[in-house]
Amino acid sequence: QVQLVESGGGLVQAGGSLRLSCAASGSIFSINLRGWYRQAPGKQRELVATITSFGTTNYADSVKSRFTISRDNAKNTVYLQMNSLRPEDTAVYYCNAKAGISGADYWGQGTQVTVSS
Repeated sequence: QVQLVESGGGLVQAGGSLRLSCAASGSIFSINLRGWYRQAPGKQRELVATITSFGTTNYADSVKSRFTISRDNAKNTVYLQMNSLRPEDTAVYYCNAKAGISGADYWGQGTQVTVSS
């Protein structure tokens, strides 16, 4: 089992920045991939960014050059630095970990990010 705890959401004006954090505990050794997803009202959950154990990153086209995912292995924590935020970035952001041979999904509780225009 993997537990994920997020922090760092909030309200920011367009053009501003926020940093989200996601701390993992439990069977950390089994995690293969970590990432962030988001879900806006009335929309499906979508991938924002992922990072592998080796540090390889992947981003949704809508956030490339604005968001940066990183990890601190000593703290078992993944971060999402969000710059140049837009109103369309408003969503609940979820931390994700895929673990084990089957790639089972684990989710954080979600943190609200609201960008005002």
